[in-house]
Amino acid sequence: MRGFATRHDVDEALALLQQRITPLPGEVIALAEGLDRVLATDIVASIDVPHFDRAAVDGYGVRARDTFGASDYNPIALTLKGEVFPGRVLEIVVGENEAVRIMTGAPLPAGADAVVMAEYAEESDGIVNILQPIAPFKNVGRIGEDIRRGDVVLTRGRKLRPQDLGVLASIQVAQVAVYRRPTVALIVTGNELVEVGEPLTRCQIVDSNSFTLSGLVRRLGGIPVRKGILPDDYQVIKAAIAQASEDVVIVTGGTSVGAEDFAPLIIQELGELLVHGVAMRPSSPVGFGFIQRRPIFLLPGNPVSALVAFDAFVGPTLQLMQGLKPAYPYPKVRGRLTRKITSAIGRVDFVRVRRTEAGIEPLRVTGASILSSTTRADGFVIVDKNSEGLDEGQEVEVYVY
Repeated sequence: MRGFATRHDVDEALALLQQRITPLPGEVIALAEGLDRVLATDIVASIDVPHFDRAAVDGYGVRARDTFGASDYNPIALTLKGEVFPGRVLEIVVGENEAVRIMTGAPLPAGADAVVMAEYAEESDGIVNILQPIAPFKNVGRIGEDIRRGDVVLTRGRKLRPQDLGVLASIQVAQVAVYRRPTVALIVTGNELVEVGEPLTRCQIVDSNSFTLSGLVRRLGGIPVRKGILPDDYQVIKAAIAQASEDVVIVTGGTSVGAEDFAPLIIQELGELLVHGVAMRPSSPVGFGFIQRRPIFLLPGNPVSALVAFDAFVGPTLQLMQGLKPAYPYPKVRGRLTRKITSAIGRVDFVRVRRTEAGIEPLRVTGASILSSTTRADGFVIVDKNSEGLDEGQEVEVYVY
């Protein structure tokens, strides 16, 4: 068994990784499939929205100048000429001292240039009495008022939200060019592991990392591909890594410096081991490299370490591959610590915490195998490498799970 000669700085390791990652090729998909996908091109409007003048309220379409001087004491009488509904075109022209009954969203007929709200008019026997003057184009949605032809509506690198899909539909965009979703091979190793549902012997444990990592990959837009549980056998693991055709490869277990930790040696044989050992807690045995330009990550077998290492290194990779800026996928809140957190200069600590009425409480757990601590925790606090810890009462930023 050998130890780590040096441990890489977190920021330096991340910089080494990011300078090697580029976005995946784009693909064209139906707009209906676009939610949470990332645009590979700018979207430019080819039409105006709306593309016709339309009523913004229920009321009466009029010529504004015919209403000047109207009041409750001096109503102006206009002749009702018809009725206009949304989705229908009334082939009439509103002339002098004429009006049409019109509904919200209906096209404004020729001749009319304003809509008097129903509350400011009285209708009887084909006559509409206008009780308030109105300015030209009042209560009218003008052509291009929302979006103008030629406008850049959404830009490359935008992750599409539900409202974005609605806007794109409004400008007749039926298909969108997006970055391809990265596929991620999950290679889980360990003689002690069994699948969920299988009987356990005294020395076996259930593989939980596959499920955690699959969920993390999906949340960031990737497609996980489970390769099953592999024994601690050099040739078997080597073959699985060499045969993986996915965009990213993750190996969990067998990634440290123990007698059966073969993954680092395999990467050195097949490609380039760029980083092995990072000054962080938990997850210090994490590593990564490249095989034929494909990133491969070595995540510790301990579940909490695997989660933290994924967030620190795999997550940014998946985001960059989809044209996104790297960022933790967690909302942030601020609060004050209920207890001191101790750390060490030169190491980044990821500390699980709970949000309580008293403040932000660090969890009293040791060891990176306590997976339940991530469900008992509301999130985590990052202690910077230049700090020896955080004081009780100090305000901190919490990443909320």
